[in-house]
Amino acid sequence: MTRRPIGIIVNGVTGRMGYRQHLVRSLLAIRDQGGIPLADGTTIWPEPVLVGRSEIRLREIAERHGLTDWTTDLSAALARDDVQIYFDAQVTQQREKAIRQAIEAGKHIYTEKPLAEESAAALDLARAATTAGVRTGVVQDKLFLPGLRKLKRLIDGGFFGRILSVRGEFGYWVFEGDWQPAQRPSWNYRAEDGGGIVMDMFPHWQYVLEELFGQVRAVSCVTATHIPERVDEAGRRYPATADDAAYGIFELDGGIVAQLNSSWCVRVNRDELVEFQVDGTEGSAVAGLRNCRAQHRSVTPKPVWNPDLPVTENFRSQWLEVPDNEEFDNGFKVQWEQFLRHVVADEPFRWDFLAGARGVQLAELGLLSAREQRRVEVPELAR
Repeated sequence: MTRRPIGIIVNGVTGRMGYRQHLVRSLLAIRDQGGIPLADGTTIWPEPVLVGRSEIRLREIAERHGLTDWTTDLSAALARDDVQIYFDAQVTQQREKAIRQAIEAGKHIYTEKPLAEESAAALDLARAATTAGVRTGVVQDKLFLPGLRKLKRLIDGGFFGRILSVRGEFGYWVFEGDWQPAQRPSWNYRAEDGGGIVMDMFPHWQYVLEELFGQVRAVSCVTATHIPERVDEAGRRYPATADDAAYGIFELDGGIVAQLNSSWCVRVNRDELVEFQVDGTEGSAVAGLRNCRAQHRSVTPKPVWNPDLPVTENFRSQWLEVPDNEEFDNGFKVQWEQFLRHVVADEPFRWDFLAGARGVQLAELGLLSAREQRRVEVPELAR
């Protein structure tokens, strides 16, 4: 078996997502499994080049995993002939400039979302990449969650009949940083640093809604900054200027209405940190990160509203678990494998920069809706 090494710049590897999900659980996991086999007998072998701003942290990560290739000089890394792919997991404000450098260097590009801070910039990146002839991809990891894959199986099997509505709840309580450390970096709560839950989560909701239910045609959104002051990593108080909660209504093809709440200021009273309830004429389902429960029309009970009597039915017990029926790998790793096959073996990959631009567009229009307190239609994006 012939091993085909492929150099991959991993920029932002010292961050939580860049390190945990993309380096350890994706690229190094692919190496641990022996690479990615292709039909012609060759094996794709990722060769990570770690890039970041801190020499100390880069060296520590490299030594921990037996790696030797790291640098703080992105330009030098992009100039290397043995590097074919640039991956970006930096903060959003740094992403557009670095991706433009990668396009100019002729590298194929895979990136975390959002692709850029504005849809016009995201669309320009898509056009520039097409002109340069480089292949592109944007992380859309929620599509590979076991719960949503089970939900997709129900949709594809016609379980719901005509889908009527989708209701989603996402989030948890992020501590303010004073008496307990915050679970998320402080820049997430500063608009001037690219923070905000709309720009963080609406790109996710765009591809989840489009891939599972239909294209988003209009959005109505209310945002809030519920916690006006937080404490940063150095113990300093700072004003929270970014939205930390968003309440959105999305109108989809086929008359489907989706209501999605996203919040860093909510305490969890559900089975998983994200849950989607889908209701259709023939059945309903509730899907989370890993699990999915369903209730068919034929076994739907008939509750009767009577506030004078206590509830005697256990409604949760009336739903059935959707079985796995397959083994689910890490979603980030699965998409990495698909992108590497796309670059090396020309296999299809539909989550390109144009798909990423649609996510940025929805976030941008959601913020416009909240700012102007009105419903906003979502126009088609053309390459």
